[in-house]
Amino acid sequence: MSGKEAGSRDLARNRQAFHNYDIVDRYEAGMVLLGPEVKSLRAGKVQLRDAFARIEDGELWLYDCHISPYAQHTHLTLTPIDPLRRRKLLMHRQEIHKLIGKVEEKGLTLVPLRVYLKNGRLKIELALARGRRTYDKRDKLREKEMAREQRRALKER
Repeated sequence: MSGKEAGSRDLARNRQAFHNYDIVDRYEAGMVLLGPEVKSLRAGKVQLRDAFARIEDGELWLYDCHISPYAQHTHLTLTPIDPLRRRKLLMHRQEIHKLIGKVEEKGLTLVPLRVYLKNGRLKIELALARGRRTYDKRDKLREKEMAREQRRALKER
């Protein structure tokens, strides 16, 4: 998915993922949530930093995505919701089968990049990513710094 589409709004981004991983491909998935979780997400109370996705028994699951409990949710009638519980992700079966083959390749993992609203529905953008080594991270930072210095030099002229 490239660029912002009409009717979409970012609720959370995983900026650390771009530092820790090389992004190979991106996918969009829906999420199975409970009512108070939807309200928390719409309020932006979500953290994707340590989150990852895994395929189990042909289903896609999201782990370690922290969605804070909704403050106005009454706990009298419902049991409290675990903020780190695993959540089912919704994709077409053909897409999941494609992902299974790719994830089984050495070093590839599924990392959430952002949670957003698209036409009133909550979506999550997953990336098929390869982990970077420490020296790769340093090289990437060095390249960004050099590009920044070049832009400054061009502005001064």
